[in-house]
Amino acid sequence: MNDGPLHDIDPQIHDVINREKIRLNSTLELIASENFASPAIMEAQGSILTNKYAEGYPMQRYYGGCKYIDMAESLAIERARDLFGAEHVNVQPHSGSQANMAVYMALLKPGDRIMGMKLSHGGHLTHGSTVNFSGIFFQNFPYGLDEHTETLNMDRISAQAFEIKPRLIIAGGSSYPRRIDFSLFRNIADDCGAYLMADIAHIAGLVAAGEHPSPIPYCDIVTTTTHKTLRGPRGGMIMCRREYADRIDKAVFPGSQGGPLMHVIAAKAVCFKEAMSDDFGSYQRQVVQNARSLAEEFLYLGYRLVSGGTDTHLFLVDLRPKGIAGKDAEDALDEAGISVNKNQIPFDDKGANVTSGIRIGTPAVTTRGMKCTEMKTIARLVNRVLENIGNKRVYAEARQEVGELCNRFPLYVHKMDFTN
Repeated sequence: MNDGPLHDIDPQIHDVINREKIRLNSTLELIASENFASPAIMEAQGSILTNKYAEGYPMQRYYGGCKYIDMAESLAIERARDLFGAEHVNVQPHSGSQANMAVYMALLKPGDRIMGMKLSHGGHLTHGSTVNFSGIFFQNFPYGLDEHTETLNMDRISAQAFEIKPRLIIAGGSSYPRRIDFSLFRNIADDCGAYLMADIAHIAGLVAAGEHPSPIPYCDIVTTTTHKTLRGPRGGMIMCRREYADRIDKAVFPGSQGGPLMHVIAAKAVCFKEAMSDDFGSYQRQVVQNARSLAEEFLYLGYRLVSGGTDTHLFLVDLRPKGIAGKDAEDALDEAGISVNKNQIPFDDKGANVTSGIRIGTPAVTTRGMKCTEMKTIARLVNRVLENIGNKRVYAEARQEVGELCNRFPLYVHKMDFTN
């Protein structure tokens, strides 16, 4: 076995990693689903645990030699259970999508009816999109947002559920900027005899820190990713009531996955420990404050925001009044060193590859230590680029300012303080 350093064994991949490191250090990351894991999390994820096969669960493996693997997974389970107040936790899903797949396998039969938020209104592919397994194997009757408020109309959702009688209702989304009242969804599910699942992939960190109401008391099943606001390794997790534990565990293994990624599970354990700290709570409060400050500055600059603002870590900018397509905005900002993603807005008349808006989030820039003052600077940089689409000189000037701002808040080389 060649045990030399990466730059000797594979200089091409070493170069790719270095280029990405340079890009991250010199770019303002405003993609709401992205964040920066701590060195400790990355150390665990890049550890020797990647070598071990461990099909099954702690103390119930199909392979020998799992003594220490069992310790790592048990720590992850216990910490997640304590962090969120869940009765049962499965930390093995490789992603949020596979967590959702396992829930459907555990609770539903092919052809059953489900109700999730419409993708173009802020939902997720795995909530019933016709191009996804969730919309291929199950009948989805999506609920949308109110055309006037651009928020969830719970009376309308209730009436739809009573008519459709879905087997499963999914609460949650990937680009919904407002708080979700899970207790109202519980009432609707009870009235129509449905299971209730919350997908908190985007807001898990906020929930863990008490910055968003928890779905745990109201939902049968809760799924999440472990990155995004939770700031851990890329992966998924399922939390559920004890009565569903066996069905969920069997749906994950052997139902939808084989050997778990034990190096990632160890990193999840580190993530959950970090999320129990006071610093993490301060971080999440700053994430929300930054999102509000950034949204308010966009409003001041004359932009229209979907639903008028945000309660969470993200918001949607409607670019139609500016005559700009989301894709053009994404491309222009990328040249200026600012990463966003084009995003459909409710009732969008453009396709998903073009879109009428962009989605903006604050988890990553907050991880760098930026606060409300920097949010005003960021909004003005974005505005300058969007007011000068196609002007390469403006892009270059903005990139220079972005670089100077990033240099003031470098990655992985400073201790973050959110107490001020």
